Amino acid sequence: MGSLSMTKYKVVLVPFPFDDISSSKVRPAVCLTEPIGPHRHVILAFITSRVSAKPLATDLVLDSNDPEFASTGLRVSSMLRLHRLMTATTTLIRRELGQLPPDLQVQANSRLQKLFGLE
Repeated sequence: MGSLSMTKYKVVLVPFPFDDISSSKVRPAVCLTEPIGPHRHVILAFITSRVSAKPLATDLVLDSNDPEFASTGLRVSSMLRLHRLMTATTTLIRRELGQLPPDLQVQANSRLQKLFGLE
């Protein structure tokens, strides 16, 4: 998969580490950058199918009832957790699932700016 061009806002499957970094599990994530440098690193944000009733300011709900949900390639409503980030080479990406819809791209940008104090 690493030879394919991964681009910003693609939804992909990647081994994502557990909080204690003891191991990892292949999970969906969103690419937040284009590949960077000779090793083609991308910054990824974690996606979980556990949608919280009280999402954090850094969470975006990906609702399966949204008309553009199908473009994500996800099977069920999920939550993009913008505070759960990692950097990985594109060679670790197992598969491309889809694309984050344009309205959620705008929301993700806004929340990342707030998270990092860039507004």
